[in-house]
Amino acid sequence: MSELFDAVDALLASRAALPPPAERKRLRAAHGLTIDEVATALKVRRATVSGWESGKTEPRPPERDAYARLLDKLAELYPAEANAATPPQDAAVATTSAGAPAPAPEARTLSASPAPEAATTNDSKNTQPHPQPTAHAAAPAAASPPARTARPSSTSRRPTARKAAPSNTSAGDTDPRFVNGPLAVVDVDAGGQVLAYCAGGLVLDVPAKSIPSLIDWTLKEAHLGQPKLSGPGKDADPLLVLTEAALERYGLPVALTDEERLAGRIPEGHKVIKQLVRADWKLTKRGFGPWARIYRPARGSDRQCVQLCIPSWNALDSRHWGHAAQLAPAELARVLTVYASRVMTPRGSTAVTGLELMTAFHPPTHAVRDEETGALRQADEKTPGSLGKDPVDCAPCEAPDGHPLLKDLPRFHVRGPGEKLFEEAYDWARPLTDAECTLRYLVGIDVNMAFAAGANGLTVGLGEPTQVKAPVFDAKLPGSWLVDLSHVDLSRVKVAKDKWADLDGSLLPSPFTPKGEHPEGPAWYATPTVAYAVELGYDVTPVEAWVRYDNGRYLDSWYNRLRDAFLATMADLGVHADLSPADFLSAMDGYKERDPELAIVVSAIKATVKGGLGKLRERPRGEGWRPGEPWRALSRPTWRPDIRAAVISRTRINLHRKIVKHAAFTGQYPVAILSDCVVYAADGAGPLDFLPYRDGKPLPGGFKLGINPGLVKHEGTQEVLWGEGVREQFHAPELNLARYIKDGTVTDIDNGE
Repeated sequence: MSELFDAVDALLASRAALPPPAERKRLRAAHGLTIDEVATALKVRRATVSGWESGKTEPRPPERDAYARLLDKLAELYPAEANAATPPQDAAVATTSAGAPAPAPEARTLSASPAPEAATTNDSKNTQPHPQPTAHAAAPAAASPPARTARPSSTSRRPTARKAAPSNTSAGDTDPRFVNGPLAVVDVDAGGQVLAYCAGGLVLDVPAKSIPSLIDWTLKEAHLGQPKLSGPGKDADPLLVLTEAALERYGLPVALTDEERLAGRIPEGHKVIKQLVRADWKLTKRGFGPWARIYRPARGSDRQCVQLCIPSWNALDSRHWGHAAQLAPAELARVLTVYASRVMTPRGSTAVTGLELMTAFHPPTHAVRDEETGALRQADEKTPGSLGKDPVDCAPCEAPDGHPLLKDLPRFHVRGPGEKLFEEAYDWARPLTDAECTLRYLVGIDVNMAFAAGANGLTVGLGEPTQVKAPVFDAKLPGSWLVDLSHVDLSRVKVAKDKWADLDGSLLPSPFTPKGEHPEGPAWYATPTVAYAVELGYDVTPVEAWVRYDNGRYLDSWYNRLRDAFLATMADLGVHADLSPADFLSAMDGYKERDPELAIVVSAIKATVKGGLGKLRERPRGEGWRPGEPWRALSRPTWRPDIRAAVISRTRINLHRKIVKHAAFTGQYPVAILSDCVVYAADGAGPLDFLPYRDGKPLPGGFKLGINPGLVKHEGTQEVLWGEGVREQFHAPELNLARYIKDGTVTDIDNGE
């Protein structure tokens, strides 16, 4: 009989009544519980609880019964009716310097902008009319946010102002200085009221009548910003995103002229810039452009700086931010807040932000306490593990063409591999073999966050290089090595410690050159490339080297932050790190359509990786530059072409290692590679038709399907006949099919650019 009772109990548990998703979240937050705490108690993943609160998934037994019990108990403590009648408890009266209460901005909560904690949560709308509540004043406190009054509107939810925590922190972790999030989108409504759309759907009324007063309001009343990412770092400055309506209100052009666009700024004589000068505000050297920084010199730890982002001036490049610039203010605030909370508050383009993220984890200097006065001051020496505050010269072989180190070269001299380090991503293809032509499909697989994975755990130089003649190669020493690798024979290589494999070397690209060509004679290589030659079983004898004895794993924190941001956002889109191969492929199918706004965040995170690494070797950008002269980027300590070369080298080697393992085990060889995309000929149309999975487990050291950086996803599939057809059409037998495998559209002859 007890078994029957257990079966009945299980049946009841499977249908345990649950409140709506928005109410589940309200109850958890009301008790001060974080998603992580609930997930730990129920022995599920954080993303699972997030899915329950967003309504995307529903709990199943046995967790459903326990979850229902938790919510029932919370509902007894925090009934919905009492919550609706209770005025906002976080309202407080801001005080002026004289101690008198100051006017406070009003707030609304919009249904279009979910709280970033769950990133995809949409609270249910309350369509019933309700009276406008009165903000209740609390005792004045220096750390309290300004008083906020919720006002009903046609787009508002139940009018209770709330503070939303960043998407990767719990509400209890919110810094009281930045209760309204890292940024605000400033817009003007139909009635002429200036509004600031903040995190979690919060909307503040903005009283500022000019740009200088807007900056003052932001610093004194808006409670925007973000805590520092590392101990010696600095808090992120608040970011204001100005819509076209806000630009018009504050006397700024809605769009830049062609001349202004090329200059990257409005003229110095513009009336708004004059207003800022009169109010003692300053602009950085890049002036008032799409990403303007307005500041006053810092006084101790009190920073006075606000970042502006102007989408209609192309601040949000569509190549990286998709259609973000066309989003409504609330949706744009959501996208940028999720990005800011998971990566960092944008400081410019995704490339600039990627570079700034490196510095945020490793500030060049740090504060030290003066032993005599007890006051804090910036240290003269650099922070351990950082690149310091002063730029260092690269080695001559690492210098790009036109660098001042090369000014004595003849004008039209072209440096070869024996003079120039050329570590770049793959762009290689070959004709199909007769056997491959009998197969039906070409299947492309793409490495997730390949360059981020290449940076993970990589030791790079932190200081200046030292020249060494006839060195003994040291795989643990970052640098550039002049060495002949032409003797490495890919037809016989080591694939494990003491295991050699015989391969068809003619079907493999060389791991030592971006075009896959076999090297001829000595050439410059970064440490990971030379180390791979040793790994394949061959001796190396460098002729010369530029090595960096001051080194460290500078990019580890940077990688971890971007990896976590990527995985969290993909999980919100329904693609989790623990899916089986088949489930992963299914989850990836159409993931962008599940939440197009979060898909924008994914794109921006990827661009932050590639752009940040690209900035390490930024080239001249106009400015009247001539070859042999220094350009602006050279003055940065983060202008480090050697670090970029090391990451690209390791990324390319990581890919080649997987290709060799796959070839040794299956006899299959790639037909095209473009950066992190590899194309194979196969009988079936998907990756599982040629990747050697056994009992759900991949080939050790080979390709593995999954969302983690370094694992692969399906890039696209075309028929073999398509590949042969486009090659004939463009009379290019080695057309790189990896460039077009995604959708099959070939727009032009592949010129390698």
